[in-house]
Amino acid sequence: MTIPAQSAGSGVLSKDPAPGETLLKVTGLQKHFPIRKGLLQRQVGSVKAVDGIDFDVRAGETLGVVGESGCGKSTMGRLITRLLEPTGGQVEFQGRDISHLGVRGMRPMRRDVQMIFQDPYSSLNPRHTIGTIVSAPFKLQGVNPEGGVKQKVQSLLELVGLSPEHYNRYPHEFSGGQRQRIGIARALALNPKLVVADEPVSALDVSIQAQVVNLLDDLQDELGLTYVIIAHDLSVIRHVSDRIAVMYLGKIVELADRESLYSAPMHPYTNALMSAVPVPDPRRRGVKSDRILLKGDVPSPISPPTGCRFHTRCWKATEICKTVDPPMQMLKPGQQVACHHPENAPDQAPQDTVLLSAARDAIELVDVTPKAAAEPEVSAVASEDVASSADPEVEAASEKPDASKE
Repeated sequence: MTIPAQSAGSGVLSKDPAPGETLLKVTGLQKHFPIRKGLLQRQVGSVKAVDGIDFDVRAGETLGVVGESGCGKSTMGRLITRLLEPTGGQVEFQGRDISHLGVRGMRPMRRDVQMIFQDPYSSLNPRHTIGTIVSAPFKLQGVNPEGGVKQKVQSLLELVGLSPEHYNRYPHEFSGGQRQRIGIARALALNPKLVVADEPVSALDVSIQAQVVNLLDDLQDELGLTYVIIAHDLSVIRHVSDRIAVMYLGKIVELADRESLYSAPMHPYTNALMSAVPVPDPRRRGVKSDRILLKGDVPSPISPPTGCRFHTRCWKATEICKTVDPPMQMLKPGQQVACHHPENAPDQAPQDTVLLSAARDAIELVDVTPKAAAEPEVSAVASEDVASSADPEVEAASEKPDASKE
């Protein structure tokens, strides 16, 4: 059953975009969470969780967003679904600016933009039955599906691989994987065009993760969905994505199609991430490791470094990296990077050869032996735990943002 689209005057565009057309366009998107102190709660700073990112999402594709904990990817997902109010920038959905629409203006747009949340336990109300949870979008939108709400909910449960008989059961009666399927059914209730999935499998057992990923793939083929999938697991992102955006400290540092990114990453940070993925190969035992170990911690988003934000940990950094923020450039077809000294591409600042002290320290860790790789003092960013660490809802530094803004 297809819910008829509302007229353009009601806030929803009735025309479905053709595959490959731009469905979502993000320009200069920012989210700064204020830090308040003192009796009068005066603002003394801000956490720059997302600080000026640009990308688009094409109809029918899957855009993967990857990065370590604290890089701003979950905040970005909440911004494009308008669960958070942007500090600056623009979000256009089907050519319409939705950046600053109020609750009433966004309500009809919710039909077309939905979100699957990271935690399948806290995202379902334990006091409500599954029927009540999945049917909530119909009630909020004033939609009466053909055949009745119960029949539609049961068909949605069947669509995501659950029994229609679960209609009157409660969330505590289900496993984590089943709860995530319930969340997916709720997101699909109104036939959305864009679904943002925030770490859809990170809270699940490995044996269940593949089932949920395959379900998302099948639903995309069957319903023509467009996905933005946020994850820290590089193997999951590689499996589900057509294009991949790599985030670091509130910025997108590389955006490329899947094959280009995994075969020849351009940004040094992307290269470090790719090298952190363990590849079991008995033939490599005793052979020099190719893993890149990054020295030091990620800088605070409260006061990020000037210029390129990765220059404090980059083995290729020069003086220009410290002073000039590199723009996103398409150096190869389908592959954009924000770097003065990209890898697998021509150097964009060859005349700048003075290495920073941080680069001199970092370059010593680029080629390490397996023995050196086991030493504990290096950052966890490039360790094997990168692929299994969980990302919090809103990335912050040592001081938390104003919770009232969320």
